[in-house]
Amino acid sequence: MKQNATIFALSSGSGRAGVAVIRVSGPKSVSVFDIFGVTCPSPRLASLRRLKDAQGDILDEALVLWFPGPGTATGEDMAELHVHGSPSILAAVLGQLSRAEDFALAEAGDFTRRAFRHGRLDLLQVEGLADVLEARTEGQRRLAMRQFLGAASTVYESWRGDLVRALSLVEAAIDFSEEDDVAASASAESRLVMGKLVTSFEQALAQAGRASQVRGGLRVVLAGPPNAGKSSLLNWLVGRDAAIVSPVAGTTRDVVESGLELGGLSVVVSDTAGLREGATDPIEREGMRRTREAVSDADVLVWVEAVDDRSDVALPRRPDFVVLNKMDLGTVSHRELSEGQVWPVSVMDGSGLVPFRAALVDLIRERNHLEEDAVVVRERHRVALERALFHLRRALQDDGRGLEFIAEDMRKAAAELAGVTGRVDVEDLLGEIFSSFCIGK
Repeated sequence: MKQNATIFALSSGSGRAGVAVIRVSGPKSVSVFDIFGVTCPSPRLASLRRLKDAQGDILDEALVLWFPGPGTATGEDMAELHVHGSPSILAAVLGQLSRAEDFALAEAGDFTRRAFRHGRLDLLQVEGLADVLEARTEGQRRLAMRQFLGAASTVYESWRGDLVRALSLVEAAIDFSEEDDVAASASAESRLVMGKLVTSFEQALAQAGRASQVRGGLRVVLAGPPNAGKSSLLNWLVGRDAAIVSPVAGTTRDVVESGLELGGLSVVVSDTAGLREGATDPIEREGMRRTREAVSDADVLVWVEAVDDRSDVALPRRPDFVVLNKMDLGTVSHRELSEGQVWPVSVMDGSGLVPFRAALVDLIRERNHLEEDAVVVRERHRVALERALFHLRRALQDDGRGLEFIAEDMRKAAAELAGVTGRVDVEDLLGEIFSSFCIGK
């Protein structure tokens, strides 16, 4: 019933507000005005109306709009009620709609699902819209808007079009196999197109990691010996007491994470348990195991030591920064401060922290720099493109297989590309994608 019903939902935020927007989409959208006892306005012209309940009492004075399909956000007839954002008004308006025949309260992603069903958005644009709604930083917004506005879809469809044309050349070579010059020429031209596509796929996949970092947040891990000041540095970076600070070594026993924005990009900073040799306490040993795991997953590793520390614990991997804390003690460090990536600081008096933060921001921006053609944003895109690349490489192998087998590999590659934008049957993907949407979108 829901698929054919006229759906409605509060599309603006919940709670008290000056104005709240209720969206309606479906075959009976125009009857929403009869439900509230008002005349239908001219298409796409905001009009002031007094909405009434079933007894004729005025519920609210609202702006109403009417959008006849198919040129709407969902591809269906749509209506909007811009009412005052009082919880009581919203309850009355939504309650009256819920009692109307063939009307149903929308579930998460229902409006966007209908936009997809009616060809207003493809799957890449749907995912881009979801990311637009979740974007917290400038980098995330730019990446999401590019996908939502169809730039990534254009790239995938261009690739698929080139592959289909190359496939037609192979099929021509099959049809004219008895004419050696025609078959050879068509096959050679097809291989040239496939070779260019392989290069394009490899370049796109090379940027997949950075696109994922922009979308999900780059991981910065603070690691080092116990009592080096990692927790204090985390608290300074995030501007609040996210981690417990104590002069007792080994206070941090687990990975403490906090999100923030650095250089217009989303970052997750992790404070970790101190690493040292000879630990026997099982809880401390588990904390160090988790530290090493976080270090291995880090996009940026900041190794923190204290200038008065004499431990020689081995670095789990090459760090991006070495921070020497507690410079206010005036102790001579055993590490050469002339080393390029060593930053002397004091979290206690603040010295050296601002230049370190600036360098960290510069590195994060560098790691998150994306070219304008970044199109592999989600794991689904990466897997599909890797499969398409596998089939193309196999089609290009000079292993004596017949052209029919090469054509089949090319069809599989084209199907993988079509699946990214939703040009093939993708029912198994829809539930996961649309479930991330809020009600009213």
